[in-house]
Amino acid sequence: QVQLVESGGGLVQAGGSLRLSCAASGRTFSSYAMGWFRQAPGKEREFVAAINRSGVTTYSADSVKDRFTISRDNAKNTVYLQMNSLKPEDTAVYYCAAVSSYSYTYTPIRRDDYNYWGQGTQVTVSS
Repeated sequence: QVQLVESGGGLVQAGGSLRLSCAASGRTFSSYAMGWFRQAPGKEREFVAAINRSGVTTYSADSVKDRFTISRDNAKNTVYLQMNSLKPEDTAVYYCAAVSSYSYTYTPIRRDDYNYWGQGTQVTVSS
């Protein structure tokens, strides 16, 4: 089992940047594929980005491609989401998610593929 704690959210002006972090407990972090999702008020939780166990393979939603970058540091049990050129429509609660995987290439993008979730961190982008 793994526990996830997000940090780094806050209030930023449009065009600004934030870096979210997700710290994972346990000694087997490198066996988990990781993802970031977000949920805006009144909307479904949506996929943002995912990364495989080794960090070699990543996927991003079209809405954030070229602006957001997911990365991980397995030595620090942490996954990051670097968010640049933020827009008001990026305002949401951002959640970190994890799923244990035997496959090194597994990089899930569906919410239902993940079985561990953090509590979320609020990101607010003002216009």
